[in-house]
Amino acid sequence: MDWKDHEQLEKLYREAGIVRDPAEAYNLPEKGPYTIKDYYAIPEERRVELIDGVIYDMAAPDYIHQLIIGEMFEQIKSCIRSHKSLCRVFVSPCDVQPAGEDDTVVQPDLMVICSRENLTRRLYRGAPAFVMEVLSSTTRRRDLGLKRQKYMTSGVREYWIVDPDSRQVLVYDFDHSDVPAIYPFSAQIPILISDGKCQIDFAEISEAIDELNL
Repeated sequence: MDWKDHEQLEKLYREAGIVRDPAEAYNLPEKGPYTIKDYYAIPEERRVELIDGVIYDMAAPDYIHQLIIGEMFEQIKSCIRSHKSLCRVFVSPCDVQPAGEDDTVVQPDLMVICSRENLTRRLYRGAPAFVMEVLSSTTRRRDLGLKRQKYMTSGVREYWIVDPDSRQVLVYDFDHSDVPAIYPFSAQIPILISDGKCQIDFAEISEAIDELNL
């Protein structure tokens, strides 16, 4: 992809309402595309993602967003422990670099890693087995479009998109289809990579959201 293509992409992203900071705010070269080297030149206190050479500023998530991540983490962790699985669950911010892509580092809201050979203290190189993103007003289009495509092509096996507004969960089984199954928050949703051994009780998560009264 050349720079003119990136300019066109940036125009589309701006029209989609994606929040980005100017390059000079991060002490970066004036023009991209940017690389992982540029990404790690950004101060650690500034949370961003790098996708196809474009840097995206990430706003602080709201409390419902964080509650969903926390509840899912607890349920998945409990199931992994009960089955003595070697997989591990992590929550953002954790850096993931798709294999062979020097222009992309993403931070999934939650992920499950079952292969540790590509894991370092700072970065996971490759594709997590499972990824979950919670939609927000600033990340909705990116999670549904750009990052969905990135996860699918990089080898992620299962991708969940949680929409707190519609109270629905889209479950992509990339091993078999690029069309998602859609579940309501009242469902018990099986985690496919666990062969159904682990399920997420979204009715319980929905009750926790209601208790916040936000």
